[in-house]
Amino acid sequence: MAKYTGSVCRLCRREGLKLFLKGDRCYTPKCSVDRRAYAPGEHGQRRRKVSEYGLQLREKQKARRIYGILEKQFRRYYEKAERQPGVAGENLLRLLERRLDNVVHRLGLGASRNEARQLIRHGHFTVNGRKVNIPSYLIKVGDVIAVRSKSKESPRIKELMERAADHTPPEWLEYEADQARGRVSALPEREQIDSPVQERLIIELYSR
Repeated sequence: MAKYTGSVCRLCRREGLKLFLKGDRCYTPKCSVDRRAYAPGEHGQRRRKVSEYGLQLREKQKARRIYGILEKQFRRYYEKAERQPGVAGENLLRLLERRLDNVVHRLGLGASRNEARQLIRHGHFTVNGRKVNIPSYLIKVGDVIAVRSKSKESPRIKELMERAADHTPPEWLEYEADQARGRVSALPEREQIDSPVQERLIIELYSR
């Protein structure tokens, strides 16, 4: 499976804002965006005039990097969003939010989407009682996401369960701390998605 293996801190610096790709580290003084608030590379500190296409491209790259998706898969999400009724940009964000790795992260059971993705691949979560190890699995309304019983003995899983108990998930998710499980009560509305993305620019880019 293809995946990005470079420094994720460079991705945040390239976009000029924290994408919280390293979880807790992003909240500390060690965060690269706080230490070097300019783009990486030899010419990172130069000021450049950005074209309309450049703005659209940056917005698409930002969304890809927030959700940890490569280009081919991201385009498939766009094509699926275009076919659905409603506003294509909102449909796109809703599809990204419905990914299992994002839902686990939103529930507080992963410090970052990267960690949530790794835990899912290692088989620590179930959906409606069945083990699912596919991070891109799209959840539906009514689905129950839970930590597997034998995984609750893992020190890191215990730590994350304690973290999730103090975490407030978005309005479209419910979490039962005593059972270490969450439920999808509704599909997310645009105002409930806090990702700093202007989806309109992404649609304009792909519509060229």
